[in-house]
Amino acid sequence: MRHIPRIAATLLLVGLTSVLPACAQDKEAASADASQEKPMTDSADKTFFAMGVAMAQNLSQFNLSDEELAQLQEGLKAGVKGTSDINIQEYLPQIQAMAQERAAAAAEKEKAAGTGYLDQKAAEAGATKTESGLIYKQITAGTGASPKATDTVKVHYTGKLRDGKVFDSSVERGQPATFPLNRVIPCWTEGVALMKVGEKAELTCPADLAYGERGAPPNIPGGAVLTFEVELLDIMPAEGTAAQ
Repeated sequence: MRHIPRIAATLLLVGLTSVLPACAQDKEAASADASQEKPMTDSADKTFFAMGVAMAQNLSQFNLSDEELAQLQEGLKAGVKGTSDINIQEYLPQIQAMAQERAAAAAEKEKAAGTGYLDQKAAEAGATKTESGLIYKQITAGTGASPKATDTVKVHYTGKLRDGKVFDSSVERGQPATFPLNRVIPCWTEGVALMKVGEKAELTCPADLAYGERGAPPNIPGGAVLTFEVELLDIMPAEGTAAQ
């Protein structure tokens, strides 16, 4: 497992000491009667709430319990009031270790949960599972050339988690993506190379061929299986070569 850089740990700590009111508000709001919730009509209120939600993304890997969240809230209050005697530098290694341990556990849990999903996708009519574990399924045939790993491709795509949640989509943005095929996740390098221009295909990627144990927070958890619907629009060969 890769270690969290020191600067990342420091930023994480900033998130820890800034996010608790928003996290606590979420927890309390979920259990309180809706009629008792304080509506956020003031722009500043909404801005601070949004700030808390953004900072909370740094905490996702910790999978905090209510009790742990309460302890963090106490730390926040002490930090804001200047009453804390905690030596931050002393605790950074422990924060790093806890982040790594919990992130690894969450990734293993997600990876195990994705096994059944991979089996399901591999069993679909027309699906092919390659030696690497990639599951490829043609949706619409193409008639053009197939790209090489050294080519730059133009594509439209929609990426989903195993629960169907869309985490990224060039289609929704209305703007195709262009990138060198050898500078993306292995699943794409292999899968798009199997396609022809004009083709639409579904690529289901085991975590090892996607973002691995680390994921791509906050939208892609560690250990996640990803499914992409990809349309290959064009190929721009590497300089000095021509499309085949």
